[in-house]
Amino acid sequence: MSMIEIKNKAGKPKYKQIVNSIENAIVSGKLKKGEQLPSLNSISEAQNVSRDTVLMAFNELKTRGIIESVVGKGYFLVNDNIEIAQKVFLLFDELNSFKEDLYSSLINNLEEDIRVDTFFHHFNKDMFRKLIDENNGLYNYYVIMPANLEQTNLVLEKLPKDNVYILDQTHPELSEYYGIYQNFEKDIFNNLEKALNLISKYKKLILIFNEDKQPLGMLKGFINFCKKYSVKNEIISSFKNRNLSHGEIYIIPDDKDLLRIIKKIKTDSLKLAEDVGIISYNDNLLKEIVEGGITTISTDFHHMGEQLANMIINKQQLQIENKNELILRNSL
Repeated sequence: MSMIEIKNKAGKPKYKQIVNSIENAIVSGKLKKGEQLPSLNSISEAQNVSRDTVLMAFNELKTRGIIESVVGKGYFLVNDNIEIAQKVFLLFDELNSFKEDLYSSLINNLEEDIRVDTFFHHFNKDMFRKLIDENNGLYNYYVIMPANLEQTNLVLEKLPKDNVYILDQTHPELSEYYGIYQNFEKDIFNNLEKALNLISKYKKLILIFNEDKQPLGMLKGFINFCKKYSVKNEIISSFKNRNLSHGEIYIIPDDKDLLRIIKKIKTDSLKLAEDVGIISYNDNLLKEIVEGGITTISTDFHHMGEQLANMIINKQQLQIENKNELILRNSL
């Protein structure tokens, strides 16, 4: 018990003194990784403080990832790096180059004593729920990319709302949460409108839309654009087993379909832009180079990561619409 020291006139909250005592015990070697901490009751009785005060101290250490509780046994030291002040739970839908850009920007703009742990739900609602349930209470902040999963609010309501940030896609039932989002319906409509003179040179505009992964707003914006400008259009779920026709222009959210179409253009001896047009989603270095450049409708994931870092550091409670633009290149 000698590792805990509390002074009544120290000018520091008692729970913080408990935290500092345990940190000192770790630094001095009195408490080593894997060892059990004194119980809540034993500290409470020995130091004449409430059990809630001790629990507050343990919870802070727990959210920093320094200790963990084992049901029926107590608390154990699992990480001796006391420099970690805060932990962020980052839940992506899937791994791709855009998420890597966002993650890198977030890490580069956060302070060094903030740790980010990354998870993926892969558009699986059961996995989404499992990851939230298993990590509830273990982190200071929860950054969630719900994608197009339905009723995620029923899962997220278990978390402290002020510590949750929603990324990328959002839904009406998540309107009370802070975060950074894309307005997919507005973005696709406005950017297609900017390219209307080029789109008009083609016979048909085709959107490859996978309802399991793509945001509904993208589909709505596409339909509204085609209706307003009387553009002949088609919506397909995948490019697999499809033949190209002269005068088609494809909007391609998924990079696998982008590669399939480029390969098919070459196989069929067609010319990109002249015979078949392409508008891809989300820009990267490869799209700047391949085939002389691919036209993209793209949000700025670097900016999204930077904005998110600022919100976490400054404890900002905002709803921010992320920037989006049309980048015209040789595929259109």
